[in-house]
Amino acid sequence: MNTAVMFSSEKDDWETPQDLFDALNSEFGFSVDVCASNKNAKVTRFWNRDMDSLGIPWVQWAEANDLPPVFWMNPPYGREIGKWIQKAYEESQGGGTVVCLVPSRTDTRWWHDYCMLGEVRFIRGRLKFGGANNSAPFPSAIVIFRGGTN
Repeated sequence: MNTAVMFSSEKDDWETPQDLFDALNSEFGFSVDVCASNKNAKVTRFWNRDMDSLGIPWVQWAEANDLPPVFWMNPPYGREIGKWIQKAYEESQGGGTVVCLVPSRTDTRWWHDYCMLGEVRFIRGRLKFGGANNSAPFPSAIVIFRGGTN
């Protein structure tokens, strides 16, 4: 197994396993996939890298478009992940619910500063991301920031 790419910055956008997404979507009913590409979007409405969704006020956008402010986020797993987790938390404070698929990096600042403020569901075993030949060499978790209740 070539794990080098999973620990490098060569690739930071891993496609969510469909069965995991389907289970979460049936529970939450996502309006927008906030960190998608044209190839891996899980929701009809999605924002890709060209749209700079870190700068979009997610809750306001959803409300302006008559959508429930419920967001799916499988962020880029590189050095910028802390910004995405912070944004997810902040949007929840404005009334949005953001469900995040993240590497379980319990030793990081972003995990302690933000993930610990949400509901954490650890995933048993290692995920096999879409398009990958092997399972990830790292554990994953679902972090849920519920609209204004964190």
